[in-house]
Amino acid sequence: MADTPNPIQIQKFLGGIDYPAKREDLLSRAKDSGADQNVMDALEALPDREYDSPTAVSSAISDSNS
Repeated sequence: MADTPNPIQIQKFLGGIDYPAKREDLLSRAKDSGADQNVMDALEALPDREYDSPTAVSSAISDSNS
């Protein structure tokens, strides 16, 4: 991925989501919040599992881009 969105950008589009949340829930919330394709691509690249906090999402995005 060329331009990985920073955690603040991603969390802006996930505001109000209840954790734990599955990848599908994260994608749905981001889409409903008007996330750009860069953010959607980052979320789609996440492993399909439950995330228990915004920090877990950010860590998984960082890990998937290393």
